[in-house]
Amino acid sequence: MKRKIIRIDEKKCTGCGLCIPNCPEGAIRIVDGVARVVSDLYCDGLGACIGHCPEGAIEIEEREAEAYDEAKVMVNVVRGGEGVIRAHLEHLREHGQAGYLAEALAFLEARGIAIPPGWEARPAPAACGAGAGGCPGARVADFGRGAVGAGAAGRAARSRLGQWPVQLHLVPPSAPFLKGADLLVAADCVPFAYADFHDGLLAGKALLVGCPKLDDTGPYTEKLAEIFRRNDIRSVTVAHMEVPCCGGIVRLVRDALAASGREIPFHDVEIGIRGERV
Repeated sequence: MKRKIIRIDEKKCTGCGLCIPNCPEGAIRIVDGVARVVSDLYCDGLGACIGHCPEGAIEIEEREAEAYDEAKVMVNVVRGGEGVIRAHLEHLREHGQAGYLAEALAFLEARGIAIPPGWEARPAPAACGAGAGGCPGARVADFGRGAVGAGAAGRAARSRLGQWPVQLHLVPPSAPFLKGADLLVAADCVPFAYADFHDGLLAGKALLVGCPKLDDTGPYTEKLAEIFRRNDIRSVTVAHMEVPCCGGIVRLVRDALAASGREIPFHDVEIGIRGERV
């Protein structure tokens, strides 16, 4: 996949190592006297290391690179102790990376690792649009059976959405609404095309939404596998459009089921581009 990632000019690099403590993800090591990116999957491309290079040897470029993997990064981060954990969380927060931040916090929670004292009380960045409580887009909420809103011509209409958030990057595997849930994994376009989405598909299910064509889907398979392993999911329904690129979400879920080792009833729902159920 093509994405932003750092590039180190080895002719300028003196091997001073000042970039290393400012890369809590563990993407940079000194090898043969110069700094090198040891693995693409550890580099988030946000460039925390750039301002600490006295030689100007680091810049960000866009190129083909292995997808960034927050879970594997966190394995490196926790080895560094509380200070490195704090630096990584702040790094994600300052850059408005709510999805990766939710993954990092879920990783710590799943392994019983304490979040650094006082960190949660720090103000969120402007990019997150939040106050002291963190990014509202990633704040978990369970609505039960959904909310009632105004429908067409004043007719009462009931939303069947029972939780927040819904975007797959933002939902932590530990979210309480996933426990024992019937799960609906829907491609982004489905709710717009399928008029009966709420009553015909969503009712009674926990919802995860993503786009297999435009999202960074690298972390999706492992996150879904973790959701399947941890939450005693009763069934999985995948809803996608009939266009070929949308079928990728079916492959993601099937791969995650295989990786989880769980046998869960699976349903595939295809929606036509005119809104019909195929």
